[in-house]
Amino acid sequence: MPANWDIRPERYDMADATALRRDYYDDVASRYWRRPATAAEIDEGLAHDGVEALTPPTGQFLVGRFDGKPAACGGVLLLDAERAELTRVFVRHAFRGTGGAPLLLAALEAAALELGARRMVLNTRLDLVEARALYTRHGYAEIPAYCEGPYMEIWYGKELAAT
Repeated sequence: MPANWDIRPERYDMADATALRRDYYDDVASRYWRRPATAAEIDEGLAHDGVEALTPPTGQFLVGRFDGKPAACGGVLLLDAERAELTRVFVRHAFRGTGGAPLLLAALEAAALELGARRMVLNTRLDLVEARALYTRHGYAEIPAYCEGPYMEIWYGKELAAT
């Protein structure tokens, strides 16, 4: 891992993790609504979002720091004995282009393997083109829908290789 990036597990309710989760939700909600999300809308979106499951043994939440500054986050959630779901993958705009996204993705895949998963799946929206490009660049292929919801438009999957 490049010296300026450090990605490791962190509790989802720690200050840096919470700030990153707020920025993630602000980014995806504002893009969806095509207007800035309000603080109240962000609070509502984060309330009861199931993030507490992103702790072992059911999942893991990671925070990435660039030169010590909180810059990225993501989670994996075990869906069953074989599959983990990639969720809340986010790199703050100021840190995009620094090589953190592929490192975060690799760290999340390693976390899923440690939890016992052999396959990673995810769902996203069509307008999140940067995320979709990241996933396909790193071996994710479109799969049939494995879940449904109002913000799910495309699904991806990847077999994880144990190292």
